[in-house]
Amino acid sequence: MFNKILIANRGEIACRVIKTARKMGISTVAIYSDADKQALHVKMADEAVHIGPPPANQSYIVIDKVMEAIRSSGAQAVHPGYGFLSENAKFAEALEAEGVAFVGPPVGAIESMGDKITSKKIAQEAKVSTVPGYMGLIEDAEEAVKISNEIGYPVMIKASAGGGGKGMRIAWNDDEAREGFQSSKNEAASSFGDDRIFIEKFVTQPRHIEIQVLCDTHGNGIYLGERECSIQRRNQKVVEEAPSPFLDPETRKAMGEQAVALAKAVGYASAGTVEFIVDGDKNFYFLEMNTRLQVEHPVTELITGVDLVEQMIRVANGEPLSITQDDVTLTGWAIENRLYAEDPYRNFLPSIGRLVRYRPPQEVASGPLLINDKWQGDAPEGEAAVRNDTGVYEGGEISMYYDPMIAKLCTWAPTREAAIEAMRVALDSFEVEGIGHNLPFLSAVMDHPKFVSGDMTTAFIAEEYPDGFEGVTLPDQDLRRIAASCAAMHRVAEIRRTRVSGRMDNHERKIGKRWNVALQGQEFAVKVKADREGSTVKFEDGSKLRVTSDWTPGDQLAVLEVDGSPLVLKVGKVSGGFRVRNRGADMKVHVRTPRQAELARLMPEKLPPDTSKMLLCPMPGLIVKVDVEPGQEVQEGQALCTIEAMKMENILRAEKKGVVAKINAGPGDSLAVDDVIIEFE
Repeated sequence: MFNKILIANRGEIACRVIKTARKMGISTVAIYSDADKQALHVKMADEAVHIGPPPANQSYIVIDKVMEAIRSSGAQAVHPGYGFLSENAKFAEALEAEGVAFVGPPVGAIESMGDKITSKKIAQEAKVSTVPGYMGLIEDAEEAVKISNEIGYPVMIKASAGGGGKGMRIAWNDDEAREGFQSSKNEAASSFGDDRIFIEKFVTQPRHIEIQVLCDTHGNGIYLGERECSIQRRNQKVVEEAPSPFLDPETRKAMGEQAVALAKAVGYASAGTVEFIVDGDKNFYFLEMNTRLQVEHPVTELITGVDLVEQMIRVANGEPLSITQDDVTLTGWAIENRLYAEDPYRNFLPSIGRLVRYRPPQEVASGPLLINDKWQGDAPEGEAAVRNDTGVYEGGEISMYYDPMIAKLCTWAPTREAAIEAMRVALDSFEVEGIGHNLPFLSAVMDHPKFVSGDMTTAFIAEEYPDGFEGVTLPDQDLRRIAASCAAMHRVAEIRRTRVSGRMDNHERKIGKRWNVALQGQEFAVKVKADREGSTVKFEDGSKLRVTSDWTPGDQLAVLEVDGSPLVLKVGKVSGGFRVRNRGADMKVHVRTPRQAELARLMPEKLPPDTSKMLLCPMPGLIVKVDVEPGQEVQEGQALCTIEAMKMENILRAEKKGVVAKINAGPGDSLAVDDVIIEFE
């Protein structure tokens, strides 16, 4: 076995590999850029080597710099993680020439599966089900129209070397085929330096389901079930689960066997993923093969008990697989939510900055879901697990140079329903402050009827949130539970305030029993009767809720029981009440005396400031260029300036016709959210 492995990556996947290497007794070497000097993976590794400036194209993906780090550290093997150099055949060749083991597949497999046209031809030869389409070179738009008619609309026009949604168009008729062909060709040339295009049938009601394969260098290959990855935003996966709620055992077996056949056809050795598109009738078609460890691999590990990173290392060491297909069993259900540094209330724009507070739920390898050492969730005690793969820590920085993923939160339980409930509670208890993040959106998805039913397609987010995410309005039953809890918590805070020292004699403060709780546009008049164990909150209609908790003023996480059912609230202080976050809702909860509530209703509504004549910075970022100047007249849709954040350039455009009055920032300036860039007359 290797004595030392270098991880050619950063963030959570580097930390993930280090954990398994440590378990196996293998020393680890981290690499880091200037931006990652204090990163978690650097702190966790046994050694760390600096490789350059923050931009990845000057550090993490520069093969010569990584090779120099390997030589200086004496590492015998390299795990590439995912992204960066993980599917780079030249990197694998450089390692081979150096006599260093690549913890991944052979160079030939990377090259064969890295090209969409080549990979599809190999899949067809291996008798893998493929989408009807045309794999040859397409000369011009008219040939594209002819081919599209032969296949039958709708069709998908794709760049052969594409990825991340670039060079991809859907055409429903001849005109769209002509236009889509040229646009895809242009995008492919500029993004990948390769303008080859192919056309295939567009699958309706598509689900994205992938098969995890594991092969060794001795000709053995197995599949470890499937992962459902249909909940995506702009072709980026957001929620994954294993197994799929859609597949039956027969379809799973057929997909798995075809995935292994494809892997063997290219001499695959290591962990890999064969991705399929599956239609509403369970017809499945080969999409592509990822010749690396997938981001969502933890859900497979949770239902199979197989450590995929360990298996990759053992295969790279020349060992045969220790398990056969008959040994693979799928137990229970696992769900993964990707926590991104993206602000869902601002159309998921990147958010960077310091993690002022970062408190994930307690990880539980097996056993109950614990929050503040108390059992939560509906699954029987001992029947849920929580895992959080992360590469950040409280006080650390989310950099503008890399992927915005903060963590991968996973839960496991015996059933899908219990795994979803465990995830809901885990999301409610995950505390992240200082940056924008998608926790509220993830909570909303976990409660969405379509997700709960398992009846979703890859169009789920586009169809269910066409105008973006604007928060959640909770049902009346949930609002009552929160109102009762906040009334009980407010009473505890009021008691604390009566005990302040140094008060004047004869000025004792009385705590009333009647309160008015206002939240999400509703008001509840309640009466709170407290005892040593908790509070009974009575509503005007005579209904009662029993609230128990050990919450004390100042705690930012409240773990309560309301009529015996768990309730986890993230709590902040606002004037006259609390800021409460729960199940995707972010609300101000005002707890007032009846008289205060009466007066509050008479207060005029405070209107937000008028920013209609300003261009505000929608995200923290760097100004790349400004396209206008003072006195210039601009038209609706005209580009005003470009902001760079999280490796992406965002062009800000005029929302209406106007004249530029003042420009407050220029190229190279670093801006915060809502900084005024341009003012208009």
